Amino acid sequence: MDYSALVTTLVIIGIIGIIIGVFLGVAGIVFKVETDEREELILKELPGNNCGGCGYPGCQGLASAIVKGEAAVNQCPVGGAAVGAKIAAIMGTEAGETVKKVAFVACHATCDDITVDYDYYGVKDCRMLSFVPNGGPKSCNQGCLGYGSCVSVCKFGAIRVENGVAIVDRDKCVACGKCVEVCPKHLISLIPYNAKYTVACNNTEKGPVTTKQCKVGCVGCGLCVRNCPNNAVKVENFNAVIDYDACKNCGVCAEKCPRKTIKEMY
Repeated sequence: MDYSALVTTLVIIGIIGIIIGVFLGVAGIVFKVETDEREELILKELPGNNCGGCGYPGCQGLASAIVKGEAAVNQCPVGGAAVGAKIAAIMGTEAGETVKKVAFVACHATCDDITVDYDYYGVKDCRMLSFVPNGGPKSCNQGCLGYGSCVSVCKFGAIRVENGVAIVDRDKCVACGKCVEVCPKHLISLIPYNAKYTVACNNTEKGPVTTKQCKVGCVGCGLCVRNCPNNAVKVENFNAVIDYDACKNCGVCAEKCPRKTIKEMY
């Protein structure tokens, strides 16, 4: 065995290792990215779900945006007011008042309430039904398809499908907005958590058409509008709409609705 060659090889490897080590050390100093220590403190307060409901790519993205002044201290929908207050303290500011929200599905027509044009045996994903006739087998092409795309994206188990229609569990929902984004019919929205009465329909067809398609759809009769003592209800495109800022949760609209489209949330 040629020991001199072996020693030479080891020396060369050692020198190369030292050079690489020095290079990496210098590079680490030269290219070091300075981070605000508040960013790490904020990140520790955030829930870590990385749901994207805040509008940023995960909790790290939100923490960075808050430190830069690009996002509000109470922008995390999962953490809510409690986390917002802690982050405000880190930033030396006030969190301000936040309105707790919850996802709401503007449809309550079960399989027993809706008419069906044909039987569908394809992929069980609402997003795929845009490729089939009439946007799905149900006669009302503006109602819940019931194949659970919203369920698949909810990280909190806050939404489920029962008898052909999506239902939100208010206690589990954190208003991250993922279900809102994925619904191809745009039926889901975020509404104030304390909204007691809602219009569970998104249909904009005229009354006679809606009556043929669905037993519980809004027909735009206007009884809710005429009887609301607070002028909190109006009809747009043959569908009732509640102004939650004006609504006093008296329940008159729900009482007068002949098709029980306006429902009590809790």
